[in-house]
Amino acid sequence: MDTTLQDPLVGQVLDGRYRVDARIAVGGMATVYRALDTRLDRVLALKVMHPTLAADGSFVERFIREAKSVARLAHPNVVQVFDQGADGSYVYLAMEYVAGCTLRDVLRERGALQPRAALDVLEPVLAALGAAHRAGFVHRDMKPENVLIGDDGRVKVADFGLVRAVDTVTNTTGSVLGTVSYLAPEQIEHGTADTRVDVYACGVVLYEMLTGGKPHSGDSPAQVLYQHLHADVPPPSAAVPGMPYALDELVAAATARNPEVRPHDAVALLGQVLQARAGLTAEQLDAIPPQALAVGHDNAGDRTSVIPRSLSVPRLLPVNEGHEDGGDAGDPVNRTSRFEQTSRFESGPPAPPRRGSRPRRGMFAIIAAVVLVLGLGTGVWYINSGQFTKVPLLLAKTEAQARTRIEHAGLDVGQIKHAYSDTVKRGTVISSDPAPGARIRDNDSVTLTISNGPETVKVPDLTGLALFKAREVLKGDGLAAGMVTREFSQDVPKGFVISSDPGAGTERHAGSAIALTVSKGSPVEVADVTGASVADATSELEQAGLKVKIATQQVNSEFDQGQIAQQSPKAGSQVAGGDTVTLTVSKGPEMVSVPDVVGATVDDAKKTLEDAGFQVNEDRGLLGLFGDHVKSQSVEGGKTAPKGSTISIVIR
Repeated sequence: MDTTLQDPLVGQVLDGRYRVDARIAVGGMATVYRALDTRLDRVLALKVMHPTLAADGSFVERFIREAKSVARLAHPNVVQVFDQGADGSYVYLAMEYVAGCTLRDVLRERGALQPRAALDVLEPVLAALGAAHRAGFVHRDMKPENVLIGDDGRVKVADFGLVRAVDTVTNTTGSVLGTVSYLAPEQIEHGTADTRVDVYACGVVLYEMLTGGKPHSGDSPAQVLYQHLHADVPPPSAAVPGMPYALDELVAAATARNPEVRPHDAVALLGQVLQARAGLTAEQLDAIPPQALAVGHDNAGDRTSVIPRSLSVPRLLPVNEGHEDGGDAGDPVNRTSRFEQTSRFESGPPAPPRRGSRPRRGMFAIIAAVVLVLGLGTGVWYINSGQFTKVPLLLAKTEAQARTRIEHAGLDVGQIKHAYSDTVKRGTVISSDPAPGARIRDNDSVTLTISNGPETVKVPDLTGLALFKAREVLKGDGLAAGMVTREFSQDVPKGFVISSDPGAGTERHAGSAIALTVSKGSPVEVADVTGASVADATSELEQAGLKVKIATQQVNSEFDQGQIAQQSPKAGSQVAGGDTVTLTVSKGPEMVSVPDVVGATVDDAKKTLEDAGFQVNEDRGLLGLFGDHVKSQSVEGGKTAPKGSTISIVIR
């Protein structure tokens, strides 16, 4: 049963642009769909936040802010973020679509991997994390589910920066047990997370690839968390006898409970991985762990790495139940993946037919009648269906493979078109007309659209353009406006673009986000208007090009009633012209009772007066140079004086 039919979003167009075609997966934070960008005519992944989370304004704000930041992270092993937006109650991310499977799928099917395959996956993961770490990002949720392996063998890391916006540790679902398996001790104990928590998670993922199981297990998340805090990750050789010591050392270094002992970021760990690989022999790299699951393939006796050194995995093929050609190709989404294997006869060749008895008389008449019926049936069939055939599945096939399939189906290859694609490999089929599965007459032609690979676009010169105009220019050139940063500028008017990142002339993939720096105008220094009347303070600030707001609540201060007691921003601050300065009016000084300190020692008198809120001035004169008692005070004890004012004491 196709569960996507029950999803209300399937078939809708979000934001007037993204047509939702199928549901791919459901997670704790969002649902991921395969969608078509109708504006740029490309397939992408659409991540739509669950409505319960979308109702939280602060969560959505952080989700958007971090998505914009991650969109600036360009790396071949990072799933690219193209766009972010909202349509009613749907908050979404438009991301690169990777046709293939996750590392979790591979582990589920293969069990433990050979060391060569494990390192072939780990190295591009660390390269992606290293680029993120050097750019100031921490993933915080590294696990096999977030490692995507494309049909072309590329390894990509997904969900950068988004995990900061949601705390999954408090959830008690089964998915959490998988998440907590990769949490570093400091994340659990102190809630802190820097680049070393990603290093720890990668160490756990490496252990799982080498052994086929997680290092810590339990019936509840709490049990797993306890083991992270109080037990070291065991060496892989404890589960896989003969595992090279260098791999034990890699896992131990990456999963050290003390973060100070771990490599400081993914780049440092990648260096250790490359060094360890260089010291291993081919036999050690290709050793098959006992936990590996047997999977049939053409070369059953050739037990080579699951994932070659080039990162080109054996192609994963969709299994479409009930499909005519056995699921040899087709939609790479919503499917179960398997490795290619040749079919074999398990029961030997079919037995020869038994010799029957001689036909009886009259049998010829029966045969003639049957032939007549079959002939009539064949004619009816041909008129209704026999002259038609179905367009074979051609997506992601090379042009030569597509031609062969079309010709075997009794069809002709028509026009060959070419188009750019960020998701379909260069030289392979993006689409066909008619579409795969469509019924057409025998000998009709099929038009193919072949991918030219990703289209690159030069960033236009946006300097001096108004922000809205810069966005229009980027959109017209096939790019998108990314994060907007505002700065003061003496030369560029307020609201106009100062610069872009990357700069003009830089080549970027179509759909890439371009960060903009926009002018806040010339800075205005806020004058000090405390102590002035409301009218004078307002006049001075407005003449400087600022707006004035009078706070409704007044405060006691050293200034007289009706004068300005406080201002925000403070005097000397630089603001943009037209910004608002809030003024708070004084109710006058607070009157407090003056303590009587005559006859007290100087130290006691000062402390008493200061505790009451006064400042103290000592008047010793000539006769009081060596005195230590108070002879008199400027305001008699028991009377009132403004709080904060100065009381003079005469010392004898």
